Formats: sequence, C-alpha cells, structure tokens
Amino acid sequence: MIRTVLRMGDPRLLIKAQPVAAFDAPELQALLADMRDTMAYLDGVGLAAPQIGVALRVVIFGFEANARYPEAAPVPNTVLINPQLTPLSTEEEEGWEGCLSVPGLRGVVPRWKRLRYTGFDEYGQRFEHEVEGFHARVVQHECDHLDGILYPMRIRDFSRFGYTDVLQEGQTPEE
Repeated sequence: MIRTVLRMGDPRLLIKAQPVAAFDAPELQALLADMRDTMAYLDGVGLAAPQIGVALRVVIFGFEANARYPEAAPVPNTVLINPQLTPLSTEEEEGWEGCLSVPGLRGVVPRWKRLRYTGFDEYGQRFEHEVEGFHARVVQHECDHLDGILYPMRIRDFSRFGYTDVLQEGQTPEE
C-alpha cells in the first residue's frame, strides 16, 4: 500500500526512532511492503520508516537507475534495520541531495565518502557492507531520518540549496 510521506515541518520527522525488536514478524513485513510500494511510486532511491510516520529504525534503499540521480551508479536493493554507521576515513564528499520529505528542493550536503554499515535484514540476519560514493551518501541520508535529521540541517552553504525547477545542478548563483 502506498503511504503518505510526511513533509518537513511535521514534528514526527524529528523524533529519534526506536530499535526493531521482533524480526520476521507480520507487522514488519507489512511495513516493508508499504515502504517498497511508496518508494517505487514516488521514484525514490530510499525511504526511512519515520517518513511514513513509523518511528522504527528501518530504512530501505536501492535502484538500478533513477531519473532524479541519472549519473549515480546502481545501488543494491537493501533492507537495513537497526543500522550502525562507521566512517572509514574522515574524508567527506559534497553532493546534491533531495528528499521525498522535502519535495521540490535540493541542496549540496557533505557526507563521509567511505563507510561501513552494519545492521539486520528483515529476518534478523546481521550483515555489513563497506561502501563509498553515492551508495554511502544514500545510506547516510536514510539513516539520518532515524535520528530526526533532515538533509537541510546538514547544508553548510545555503547558496547551493533551492527549488529544483530553479536550480541548475552544479552551479551556485552569481554574486
């Protein structure tokens, strides 16, 4: 079922999500099905449970190709529950981001370039991956939602933040 995505300003997006305790449960499977349907319907690359009003530490992400990020390499479809992120260096990379909870806007956000993420799949199996580039950016963006952080809170230069239909990616306004 396609769920309504909360938009920036809704206080539920600012709540720290709670860990999942019961894996392979019908409620979790239903939540994941709704998240997949919602993400696909909105052509997203990821979605966090808090974005649909469920304060659990659950994110999904992945795509083969996405019109919103045409130059991004594919990211495997992933269910990540109770995640932990560990940077593999202090090196950051700036990149354009958008968000289903912040429709119509994009901004340049600094993110760790390389990281390891660990967590559980929907059946409670622990896994970990080391990733970099856009894959690392997507994981960080989605996991921020679990701590009540929206990407505009991470923007350092607001001259590179604005409405998608006004901005020309990669350019800042002339002064």
